[in-house]
Amino acid sequence: MGTLVCFHAHPDDESMTTGGSMARAVAEGHRVVLVVATNGDYGEVPSDLAAGESLLDRRRAESEASVAALGVHRLVWLGYKDSGMTGWQQNDDPESFWQAPIDAAAERLAAVLREESADVLTVYDWHGNYGHPDHVKVHSVGHRAAEVAGVARVFEATMNRDAMKRFFAAASEAGVATGPDGEDWDPDGPADDGNPFGTPESELTHAVDVSDFVSHKRASISCHRSQVTDAGFFMSMPEDAFAAAFSTEWFIRKGADHPLREGWLFE
Repeated sequence: MGTLVCFHAHPDDESMTTGGSMARAVAEGHRVVLVVATNGDYGEVPSDLAAGESLLDRRRAESEASVAALGVHRLVWLGYKDSGMTGWQQNDDPESFWQAPIDAAAERLAAVLREESADVLTVYDWHGNYGHPDHVKVHSVGHRAAEVAGVARVFEATMNRDAMKRFFAAASEAGVATGPDGEDWDPDGPADDGNPFGTPESELTHAVDVSDFVSHKRASISCHRSQVTDAGFFMSMPEDAFAAAFSTEWFIRKGADHPLREGWLFE
């Protein structure tokens, strides 16, 4: 058995791209650790915060519920401030993750990797799936931490842009909107950094089957209910549509030169 460490930018990011893999690894007897870079300061602020409760308090509680739903053994917060979306003034905050020196941030993560004797680390693709500054930083910091800590098996969690296009085309033909705003959403359109969403299928190396753990993934998403726009949209999907969209998780393994194939993080 081994140890999987999943490195994510914000509370709730773990649910979408690696939630199924985390639950599968737990079921197979592996140790699973979630490391979150930021506190998610600039997420949606729910209307039902209790007196004295902050958004950070709520998001931490939601993350604790999420890891319980997935069976994750340990949750670690690196403690950086949310950097906000591209171009926001929060990008310049010296306490933000975006402004953190790469080597210093990598050492925080590397300390966890060493403590856990990590066998596998997941990060994001080169543009963090959709260009959010904190997601982009996870890519660079995660790869640097793996080098420092000597973790050889690094997987970049991403989304299969071509699979998304096929799914959305089928949904559109059926008269179902594919975006949270009730309109069709185009994965080829510009995301936060101006690049298309995710990664082309031709650049992926691993398709991980998590079909037996879709319920865990859905439960994890539901825990982050303060983030109404995203969580609400995904939870409104019929179960069969949700399963069709999220039964596979997509990765690029560092150093792999084989084409996309069905595989697993612990092979």
